[in-house]
Amino acid sequence: MTPEILARIATARAVRDLSDLARQEVAATAEPLDPAERIRNARRMREMATQIVDLVVLAEALAGTPWEEIAEALGPKNVGRDPDTVRAEYEDAVAEWQAIPEAQMEAAAEGAEALDAWYDRHREDHDPASSSPVTDLLNRR
Repeated sequence: MTPEILARIATARAVRDLSDLARQEVAATAEPLDPAERIRNARRMREMATQIVDLVVLAEALAGTPWEEIAEALGPKNVGRDPDTVRAEYEDAVAEWQAIPEAQMEAAAEGAEALDAWYDRHREDHDPASSSPVTDLLNRR
């Protein structure tokens, strides 16, 4: 197990959770909810999406993707996304993930099969056909 793989598994969990919340919001479209509650729910989805971006950046940094490439993917330089700024924003998290002991990573990766099962239940014809997208990560070690 590597920190990169663990970050990708954490990303898969976060994406699953956002998908489930989004599906619940579709179901609540016609429900008589307080406007503030609808706004809070939408804000929660936005916060979750931001967390997913952070996890993807973390995984890419752990995989050795150059900071220039990560910064470019995050947004144009004219909005302050230069490589040094991005590296400074994420370097503590990268160091923390790199320091996770192997046994703790293995424990944190438990449940990958449940993510695969969730994907199988929700997969549509146009989605990738893999039946084990998360556990396949474990074979990359």
